[in-house]
Amino acid sequence: MQVLPKLIRFARKSPREQLQFLRDKWVETEWYWKIHPGKDRTAYVIGLFGSGRQYVTELMLQNIGERTRYLRQTIRFHARPTSMIYSGHATIKYVSGGQALPAVTSRILEAVKSGFADLIFLYRHPLDSLLTNWITISAAENWRDGSKIFSISQVYKNADELCAGLEQNFSEFKAFADGDHAFWKASPGLRFLSFPEFVEETEIYLQTATLTLRFEDFTINPLKEFSKIAEVMSVNLDLSRLRVVPPRTKPYGYLAVKERVPRFRNFINELDAETKRRIEQMGYSL
Repeated sequence: MQVLPKLIRFARKSPREQLQFLRDKWVETEWYWKIHPGKDRTAYVIGLFGSGRQYVTELMLQNIGERTRYLRQTIRFHARPTSMIYSGHATIKYVSGGQALPAVTSRILEAVKSGFADLIFLYRHPLDSLLTNWITISAAENWRDGSKIFSISQVYKNADELCAGLEQNFSEFKAFADGDHAFWKASPGLRFLSFPEFVEETEIYLQTATLTLRFEDFTINPLKEFSKIAEVMSVNLDLSRLRVVPPRTKPYGYLAVKERVPRFRNFINELDAETKRRIEQMGYSL
């Protein structure tokens, strides 16, 4: 039943758009890369939800030149080196709604070990990610009008509104953080990572990725951080001509919420010892 809407959308495209669509699909096939092996390695830009991955993907679209034509906002495994760049969400250990399955990620990790691919992992303070994910996913669950939520500012105008909203809906936030199925009553069967699972997934990625990048470091020196991506991908760039702007989102926003919302502060204090250890091992404080 999902095929028909796709066919309708394709039919509504202009002949030129249809041809470009078919060319893009052909480039993604294994047969194409058998015929055009090239000298690149498949690049995977992966972040768990709320990591700043979209910001980095936009920087890549603006700055990596010809290789941009191979960038796709999805995750797909290739058994051989390609020039493709896949940007998306994926998990290594736990099955999670909206993220590529561990079975797919394990094959990508094997390709990385074999030298066929590079995995660039984006991460951020887990508590900032938690607040972002709760707000954006909760809004998407509640609005049901097709609206896409990309940031906290689309839902709350300032920190005061955010803190008031968290205080008012804390039981919902706690259900989300615990990975409670009750949070997903509007979408039966779908469950996001619990907060401890999210932190554990981040730790595993930090141990396995080709390159790991902290979102917070882009607020300090975005050009330096982006140049690491270009180096790993062996993309020759004139760094003096790049348009690498810092992210609009300010880091460590959880601190203001921790100060103003006692129940959120208690939530942090009551985290299990292993989750606290993992967060601190990443170089973050609580």
